[in-house]
Amino acid sequence: MTGSPLTVARGPDLKVSFCGIALKNPLIAASGTFGYGLEFEDVVHLDKLGGFVVKGLSKDPMAGNPPPRLFETAAGMLNAIGLQNIGVRAFVSETLPKLRRIKNIVVFANVFGYAREDYEQVIQVLNEGEGIAAYELNVSCPNTAQGGILFGSDPRLLDEVVGTAKRVARRPLMVKLSPNVTSIAQMARVAENAGADAISLVNTFVAMAIDAETRKPRIANVTAGLSGPAIKPIALRMVYEAAKAVKIPVIGMGGISTAADVVEFMLAGATAVQAGTASYWDPRATEKIVDELTEWCVEHQLEQLASLTGAMLPE
Repeated sequence: MTGSPLTVARGPDLKVSFCGIALKNPLIAASGTFGYGLEFEDVVHLDKLGGFVVKGLSKDPMAGNPPPRLFETAAGMLNAIGLQNIGVRAFVSETLPKLRRIKNIVVFANVFGYAREDYEQVIQVLNEGEGIAAYELNVSCPNTAQGGILFGSDPRLLDEVVGTAKRVARRPLMVKLSPNVTSIAQMARVAENAGADAISLVNTFVAMAIDAETRKPRIANVTAGLSGPAIKPIALRMVYEAAKAVKIPVIGMGGISTAADVVEFMLAGATAVQAGTASYWDPRATEKIVDELTEWCVEHQLEQLASLTGAMLPE
């Protein structure tokens, strides 16, 4: 696991790859927390990141849920944005050309639908766009009345929607799993057997908060998705269980805010990771984590970061 001091002195190798996609490092900015990437261009050097996932894209534009939609909790955040987005056609015609002008970036497109046909149509539109590395199938959003988590919590529905998406996708298909299930290992295997090229997990946990003074919910949608450091230990356990259950690459997420967090998820079996909520309290968090990863590898005499994947040692 370690390289010679001389080799490491020349700089650690942070590169990882999955599904034929080469990333300069394992840090990917998560969907829903990084806009379409362009919003962060003035504060983050986008080319320093492994990649980023754009906001969930639907067949038609979506206004999302009414406010309030965000609430800070102890060591975390509740959100019920409701997948507000410009729609897939506007993304391909207006946003994607602007992203293509930025050099050395890797863009993943998050795909959402209310029905299998919606996912199919979104992917078909994205197939015609240039500059997308892979699709992330969102079957786990807890903040919509239909779709999303309904697919991610039912093995039969998950099998159907992944199979449908795989048949039309011209790029690698990553399936974003929900933690709101009885067995994450089972859902990971269902996604793999249905044709997923990789899985990403976990999405947010269904949660809520109430104002004790007004006796009203803190979120207009009443329930919301909990993210941030508070969920990290559970997310880490689920990534570990999923990675043991499948042979396809696993992308881990859930409360990542430091280089050590990235290392933990990789040791648990993740090939790469996504950081999301951290960008809310520090818009430059993703870039800072990448810098910390270099420092961590030098300090620990680690030549290749990718060697950590699945390398947790027994007690």
